[in-house]
Amino acid sequence: MPLSQRSTLTQFLIEERRRFPEASGDFNALILDVSLACKAIARRVSFGELDGGLGDQPPPSPMDPTAAGVPHTIASVSHEVFCRANEWGGHLAGMASEGLAQPFGMQTSHPRGKYLLLFDALDGASNVDVNLSMGSLFSVLRAPSAVACGDRPLAVDDFLQPGALQVAAGYALYGPTTMFMLTVGSGVHGFTLDPNLGEFKLTHPMVTVPEDTQAFAINASNSRFWEPPVKRYVDECLAGKTGPRGKDFNMRWIASTVAEAHRILMRGGVFLYPRDTKDPKQPGRMSLMFKANPIGLILEQAGGRASTGRGPVMQLQPQGLHQRIGLVFGSKHEVERIERYHDEPFPLKKADFETPLFAERSLFRD
Repeated sequence: MPLSQRSTLTQFLIEERRRFPEASGDFNALILDVSLACKAIARRVSFGELDGGLGDQPPPSPMDPTAAGVPHTIASVSHEVFCRANEWGGHLAGMASEGLAQPFGMQTSHPRGKYLLLFDALDGASNVDVNLSMGSLFSVLRAPSAVACGDRPLAVDDFLQPGALQVAAGYALYGPTTMFMLTVGSGVHGFTLDPNLGEFKLTHPMVTVPEDTQAFAINASNSRFWEPPVKRYVDECLAGKTGPRGKDFNMRWIASTVAEAHRILMRGGVFLYPRDTKDPKQPGRMSLMFKANPIGLILEQAGGRASTGRGPVMQLQPQGLHQRIGLVFGSKHEVERIERYHDEPFPLKKADFETPLFAERSLFRD
């Protein structure tokens, strides 16, 4: 291989395509367009406050949510970059963004393809102010043939496919290095951006998530709203070696779903953003289509598990483009344990989980 023994993302995709002689190459081209968008966003993010976090501003397009005069932010600019990188190639019948209420088809000036792209252009955008990791998430679905052929307009229902039908999913992580994690249904592979060549190089082939872990991530400030099975699980972890689990756990929280997923892919762990009682009308607060489904495919391809806490995410039939759910993902055995706790909840006993974080406090406590 030229210049390096590591495959580039392009070389990797070519090798994958050779396994399917009938493939046209459109899928490879789509993934490369997505990776180009991620490179551009990585560059913009890397400037931070040096240029307001925005970089050079492109002229607004019809798909730009800020075109009507709303001030540009790093999130909206990232959205625009994603749209511009993918709208012209002829590989897509439509796109949907977490930043827009409705999906959109391709402009008549661009050819139409057979895939649908869903994306969250910049997950964890609030981290830009404190120079912490952020990321982009994407998911690829097949478009109905009538839409791909132009026989009927694109509709919201065309995107409402269970996660198990995803053709590909991945994310880019913007940290000390920029990484591009991808699954096309044959495992999960990680690519690191080589800043000298501007190419993603394969650095983490066939990533696997350990089945067991001693690390969990949850926003403890919501503990008063947790359902009993979640409280039981967290209390058991915090009880450490003297508790029912018989081992010490570490607790992490990054406030970026992509960064949480990446840590789990690299080291194992479990992430909980569960359904709670804070808003009884909401079955959860994690986006099914733009976060849970792509993360679910990635985790399961790496040997992990993604769940609502009650059952597999990948089997859910979406009810809306911006549907929210509870999400638990990570090391398989821990996620399965949390599911069991939802199936067989039991009343907590204070003596069982005497932990400093959640125990009652008093000046006169024994």
